[in-house]
Amino acid sequence: MFENLSREDLLKIIDMYAKAWQAMDGAYFLSLEREYGMDVAIQMDKEAWRIFSPIEAKRIMKEMDITENGGLEALEKALGYRVYAALNKQTTERVDERSLVFTMQSCRVQVARNRKGLPDFPCKQVGIIEYEEFAKTIDPRIKTRCVFCPPDEHPDDAYCRWEFILED
Repeated sequence: MFENLSREDLLKIIDMYAKAWQAMDGAYFLSLEREYGMDVAIQMDKEAWRIFSPIEAKRIMKEMDITENGGLEALEKALGYRVYAALNKQTTERVDERSLVFTMQSCRVQVARNRKGLPDFPCKQVGIIEYEEFAKTIDPRIKTRCVFCPPDEHPDDAYCRWEFILED
């Protein structure tokens, strides 16, 4: 079925699947929060990302021909193929040969919450696990540092920022 679709229709499907994935992630979280409270929901979310992030990284590496232990170049490429990269505005910047900065300029989840008058979702605890696991799956020499992420204060043009350092 997919082989006969136009590029435009394939892009629509990517967008639709990414939104469906994010809706499922949100539904899962909200159901946990309703049943067990925010603290348990965040703990379960952290554990889910601890499992999911390496799976996503390995699949991206396999399908997009990204070599293991490929350093920051491999990580930068892989970050662009994450499922939510189709939904959010993100940038990467090479500071030097050992440092990469990733910025989530627009986050679909946070924008939706802000539109509803809700505060930012405090995703830092989850993000630390998500980005650490993803990066070290690409290359175990990569260390992850959170520059800022909600509930931290952040500039108007970015929700979170992560620095990836390639160590020897």
